[in-house]
Amino acid sequence: MSRFNPLLWPKPPVIWRYGVSVLSVIAALVISRWPGFHLETAPASLFLCAVMISAWFGGVGPGSVATVLSCLAFDYYFLEPAYSFAADSKEIPRLVIFAVSGIVAGTLGAAQRSATESLRRARDYQTETVKELRSTNEALQAESRERKQVEEALRQARAELAHVNRVTTMGELTASLAHEVNQPIAAAVTDANTCFRWLTRDHPDVEEARAAAARVVKDAARAAEIISRVRQLFKKSASERELVDANEVIPRMIALLYGEAAQYNISVRAELAADLPHVIGDRVQLQQVLMNLIVNSIDAMKDVEGIRELVISSQRTENEQIRISVMDTGVGLPQQHTDQIFNAFFTTKSHGTGLGLRISRSIVEAHGGRLWAADHPPRGTSFYFTLPTKVEAQECEKDGQYG
Repeated sequence: MSRFNPLLWPKPPVIWRYGVSVLSVIAALVISRWPGFHLETAPASLFLCAVMISAWFGGVGPGSVATVLSCLAFDYYFLEPAYSFAADSKEIPRLVIFAVSGIVAGTLGAAQRSATESLRRARDYQTETVKELRSTNEALQAESRERKQVEEALRQARAELAHVNRVTTMGELTASLAHEVNQPIAAAVTDANTCFRWLTRDHPDVEEARAAAARVVKDAARAAEIISRVRQLFKKSASERELVDANEVIPRMIALLYGEAAQYNISVRAELAADLPHVIGDRVQLQQVLMNLIVNSIDAMKDVEGIRELVISSQRTENEQIRISVMDTGVGLPQQHTDQIFNAFFTTKSHGTGLGLRISRSIVEAHGGRLWAADHPPRGTSFYFTLPTKVEAQECEKDGQYG
């Protein structure tokens, strides 16, 4: 648009503006003095055009110069007596009217020039702003893509780290788990031999044999269940949210780790609240949190004297969440390390990795809950974590608080 509209061109240098002003008045004088111009109003109109042109392109200063020069030229050449700056008294009103007209024309031209300049500046500013906004938008989109890629990489890294933590912990419990599996297998072998003896007697006792066979089936199912639980914790798969009953998960983890606790004469007790609402979460990840906390408690009680007791409880809180606690009578929390136990790679164990509690807190927070620890008088440590119930979890998902 500015290419074809002279009014939107940038203001020229000062010398050019005043030069246009002088040249416009000279051109008006030359044309008005050209042979054939006999109309009395023609010179005045030409000079007014010169004033307006000067004001349009130069502003107030050049317009004022053009007005003064036009008044002098008009007085000298076109008012009686001619060729004199001493105008006749009868011509003075005419000169005043011309001067006022020149001032008005110059003022209007300068005002239009100023408005046009403002319009041009606003247009340029708008153009620059649009360019900046477009550039900012492209940068934000690129940043958003990068952030999504980083978040996805971080999520995958966390999942990988959680899987490594599960495998490492289960590796440490290999002897205990092997003992847990061997027990039902050994019992099944014994019952199978008993069944065989009842059937090979001179007078086979079918009822006793049937009972022994039933025990074989029961023991085999128990061994298969233990192996299934271990395989589930070893499994590496994408996170799957489902309805989870905490009162079902807790006994399963106690059964899986019971052999490890029994090895150190630790009594394990569950205190489960009735009618506990379900939570929405990843079953394997929540099992991992419980496993990490229970294993930590067992480690804390291995070498203590006196009562060794582990209590896992569940209850409903006032804000419609469930709270699960793991309390032991172990060595307790070192006062100087209370604020550090959830830091990555911090551990008080000689064989620890320092990742279990950090991963557990990340899992709980990803489910919209909170994990913390406290001393358990008179001796030991209590770990607590909260999880939103089904209704609250669905509201959190709608609000985008966690994925």
